[in-house]
Amino acid sequence: MPELDKLKISRTAPAASVRRGSRRWPWALGGIALVAVAGGYSSGRLGGAVAVETAAVVTAYPSSALAQLNATGYVVAQRKASLSSKATGRLEWLGVLEGSRVKQGEIIARLENRDVGASREQTQASVKVALANVEQGRAELLDAESAFKRSLDLVGRKYISDSAHDAAVARYNKAKAAMSSLEAAVAVARANLKSANVAFDQTVIRAPFDGIVLTKNANVGDNITPFSSAADSKGAVVTIADMETLEVEADVSESAIGRIKTGQPCEIQLDAIPGERFAGLVSRTVPTVDRAKATVLVKVRFAARDARVLPDMSAKVAFLEREVRPAEKKPVTAVLPAAIATRDGASYLYVLRDDRVTLTKIETGAKLADLVEVRGVKAGERVVLKPLDKLVDGARVKQVQK
Repeated sequence: MPELDKLKISRTAPAASVRRGSRRWPWALGGIALVAVAGGYSSGRLGGAVAVETAAVVTAYPSSALAQLNATGYVVAQRKASLSSKATGRLEWLGVLEGSRVKQGEIIARLENRDVGASREQTQASVKVALANVEQGRAELLDAESAFKRSLDLVGRKYISDSAHDAAVARYNKAKAAMSSLEAAVAVARANLKSANVAFDQTVIRAPFDGIVLTKNANVGDNITPFSSAADSKGAVVTIADMETLEVEADVSESAIGRIKTGQPCEIQLDAIPGERFAGLVSRTVPTVDRAKATVLVKVRFAARDARVLPDMSAKVAFLEREVRPAEKKPVTAVLPAAIATRDGASYLYVLRDDRVTLTKIETGAKLADLVEVRGVKAGERVVLKPLDKLVDGARVKQVQK
């Protein structure tokens, strides 16, 4: 069976095959390693994005490091008045609008006062009548006095009877009494005139102090009553405030009130003017505690008046340990300390531009509360927080929110 001889198995062939394959394995493993390295490099720099947290470079003030305590409150005018008339009547004239500046004693509104004016004119005439009666009575008194003196001389010489002399004396005494009555009538007429003047003046509304009109509560034609008790009537016509008395009223926790003292320097921030910080001083502390909030009201006055500051603006007050120096009033750029990376003894920030980071060398400065002053970046730029050591310049990143 010659065909069966061809089916013999070779004992040497497999060994040669294994040796040839073993020579190819190192090259194959090296190729796989290169691909893995290239893939890792690509994912860190050119390939998949690295998930990172970011924070903004902000503008901070060196004075924030001096703050011992912070509080919130509102701007309040310490001298403020709602102006109304003491009389009741219809508003006839209004000479101011919101924002108008008024001077002390200036007439800003007037009620209809023709009836009161007529009454005043009547009392003025009564005074004139009373004065005329006094002049007449004075003339009568002079005549009676002269007759009395003649009668006294004549009765001493027995030229007239005693009854005639008694008549002269009675006339003189009556003239003196009439004169006293007429002078009292003048006083009454003048008092009535004064009352009429007061009633007339009560129909005119004047500014009690220099200030600015905050609100206009009534219009010409409205009925004005002192206490607005009648239906369809108004009480206050306008509300004015003295802008020179603006202060911030801040609520301070009663547990921290011991750190506040009169005259302590403060820094005031207004939400309406975010780019400014105003110097202030503690004016006084209200000696009562709000039970509901466990706070004490502290009033802080502005060191300098600013026309942009208006009543009822919300404010933040920082109570400082000392007065701010001029150099500390200028804003600086700052970041959170967690964003600063140290490489070879130098400080860096990974600045986010589009979807990649740029390794930027910076200089650090003073610590500002929870921030650190930095130089070399601009406010508003975003930087990586807690940068990993494997993060490289130019790496693609993806922002995540925490």
